[in-house]
Amino acid sequence: MNLFVVAGFIGPQEIIIILIIVLLLFGGRKIPELMKGLGKGMKEFKKATKEGDDEEERAETGKIEK
Repeated sequence: MNLFVVAGFIGPQEIIIILIIVLLLFGGRKIPELMKGLGKGMKEFKKATKEGDDEEERAETGKIEK
């Protein structure tokens, strides 16, 4: 299913309902901790992909062998 089609069905009322459900499930204190963990995970992922690209670049230039 196309993402744009799905996004077209989600309006402001649905977003508010989803946010209320998330708040009830996790509580006000737990949400910042979850977002902090998500941010750290994204940062580590970007770092790992950048390191992988650097290794490939060095291998192409002949500095290291695969």
